[in-house]
Amino acid sequence: MTTVAYIGLGAMGLPLARHLVRKGFDVIAYDIEPARADEIVELGGRKAGSVAEAARDVEVVITCLPATPHVEAVVLGPDGALAQMKPGTLLLDMSTIDANGTDRVAKACAAKGVAFVDSPIGRLVLHAERGESLFMVGASDEDFARVEPLLNAMGKDIMRCGGQGMGSRMKLVNNFLLLTIAEVSAEAVALGTRLGLDIDTILKVTGSTTAQNGQLHTLMVNKVLKGDTVPGFTIDLAFKDMTLAMTAAAEYRMGLPVGAAAHAVYGGARAMPEFATKDYSALLEWACRNAGVETPRTT
Repeated sequence: MTTVAYIGLGAMGLPLARHLVRKGFDVIAYDIEPARADEIVELGGRKAGSVAEAARDVEVVITCLPATPHVEAVVLGPDGALAQMKPGTLLLDMSTIDANGTDRVAKACAAKGVAFVDSPIGRLVLHAERGESLFMVGASDEDFARVEPLLNAMGKDIMRCGGQGMGSRMKLVNNFLLLTIAEVSAEAVALGTRLGLDIDTILKVTGSTTAQNGQLHTLMVNKVLKGDTVPGFTIDLAFKDMTLAMTAAAEYRMGLPVGAAAHAVYGGARAMPEFATKDYSALLEWACRNAGVETPRTT
């Protein structure tokens, strides 16, 4: 039985850690909110009191954290995971972070003889809960073989994107695209509502043409159009991911004009305290407020 430390039990991390326990892995869990790890204990896992305790004497450490500074602090800090990990163990980072941050973590792992794989998560929280996540993996063949059973236990689809760091780079591109589509979808629904169309008509027609997309027809249908903006993925984190894409483009002297406009919208919504911590599907509420119409609800 593989012994796994799972660090970061947020909206995505907790359901993935649950799947590992249910599939027979020996999981020791840690989160800055200790009560989250209690759910893993109830399923037969264990709970750690610190990052160092979680990472000590395990074969694999998995991190699933909000942003680059969190990953670097948890992994590279003086009391972090890497300080406890022995040569030959493996770090699997499932966070969505700056690709340069991924490279720094990979380099630090290599210096200690610790294997490293980056495998950000695709799809929504509802998919994570159902075991239907997609993983974008950057790894050598040898390291991929080690993490493949873990990924199969946590989700459904595994996409190999290249060597170390390529999973993070693919996630940056993926989220840039989906978040831009989400913003345009919110504006389209707001426009349709302002023109007097009902939401069921909008969904039926756009779902039957090439306008169909997962942000409107899966995310919004299951979240904001039901009046649910409890965060699976907050507007604040969406702004972070858009910023990662814009920063990467700037590093390569690329212009992303449509993306820049979407980034500005996320920044505006994020500046409002009542929106920053809502699910990013609440962009529809933001667009409708700006259009002077009520946010539609599905029947």
